[in-house]
Amino acid sequence: MKVEWLIIGGGIHGVHIAAKLLSEDLVEPQQLRIVDPHQELLASWQTRTSRTGMLYLRSPSVHHIGLDPWSLLRFAGKKKKQRAKFFTSPYDRPSLDLFNNHCRNIIEEFSLTDLHIKSRVNDCLVDLNTIKVRLTNEQEVIAQNIVLAIGASEQPQWLDWAPKDHPKVQHIFDPRFDSWPSETETVAVIGGGISACQVALRLAKEKHQVHLLTRHELREHQFDSEPGWLGPKYMTAFKRERDLKQRRSKISQARHKGSVPSDVKIALRRAFKNGSVQWYQDQVKAIDYENLKYELKTDLGSKIKVDRILLATGFTTTRPGGEMIDRLVESAALPCASCGYPVVDDSLRWQKNIYVSGPLAELEIGPVSRNIAGARRSAERIVKGLKHQEEKIKQIS
Repeated sequence: MKVEWLIIGGGIHGVHIAAKLLSEDLVEPQQLRIVDPHQELLASWQTRTSRTGMLYLRSPSVHHIGLDPWSLLRFAGKKKKQRAKFFTSPYDRPSLDLFNNHCRNIIEEFSLTDLHIKSRVNDCLVDLNTIKVRLTNEQEVIAQNIVLAIGASEQPQWLDWAPKDHPKVQHIFDPRFDSWPSETETVAVIGGGISACQVALRLAKEKHQVHLLTRHELREHQFDSEPGWLGPKYMTAFKRERDLKQRRSKISQARHKGSVPSDVKIALRRAFKNGSVQWYQDQVKAIDYENLKYELKTDLGSKIKVDRILLATGFTTTRPGGEMIDRLVESAALPCASCGYPVVDDSLRWQKNIYVSGPLAELEIGPVSRNIAGARRSAERIVKGLKHQEEKIKQIS
């Protein structure tokens, strides 16, 4: 198969970029494909958000995969009473159900399901002016351009003390996760960010006995980085910084890791007060397993017996894409910063026909690169660069 554009990754970033390229008439549908191993586009996003028990998104209503920033608000309907049930304050944050329905609408509008190749990429090989992409289903796609829209969803952060061979010790974001408690159990949730707190609240609502262990006090931040990173307030200085180590440092400092928005914090405080969630500001130092029970021993001397342990500790910060990206970097001599992440231009080009989005674009896009706003920003950069190229070609001809 030969195509003009191949997008690797069918998550929020890949789907939005596909819609953007098609809407701008930069590619015909028959010349675009999205490679993703799941049965449906956005499957990983839907699984993760459903698993945590998320009710409303952390981001505001203008952050979505549609093209017009106001399309999600229009999708909700014109009646104020109808809209009220779909959004919550502050910043008109949409319900997860509304957001997912809007996503399905965008996928249908651009017939993206028809462009979905249900497979995984084994290798990308640069060959003159094209890229050969080998898939696990033994298919080969020759693309003029590729977009690496790869997230960190397949590299959950495991803690050293947590065994990986116990069926009731799992990371909630592990692709192999298959064990949500059905009968009433005592469950330890490990983590202090929004995902861990939402999981604890979901378990409590389902009448499980919940122990939430966090390394730190609950940190309240409405967003995972300050809104100023979406505009010139912080990005102007970020762009001026040419030292990529300093850019990496700025990204690390800007992210509110292990934080929760106000509504989640309020709900947690209520759960602590009524006893449905037991909270420990402490760390596990050892674990014993006996008589189908786990005993967690903490730094402060607590001994907590549970039936199940769920890690909600986010993702590693290593470059996503694994060996496939490693081989691509080596074979095409692609430039990387000392942290291993791509060095790209303003258009997010890693090489003349290789583009990046999501985590791989963060040294250019900044701390919002991984989230929904980052998907929109990345698509804008790619499209702007392509239009600039077209204009230069017209001028020459």
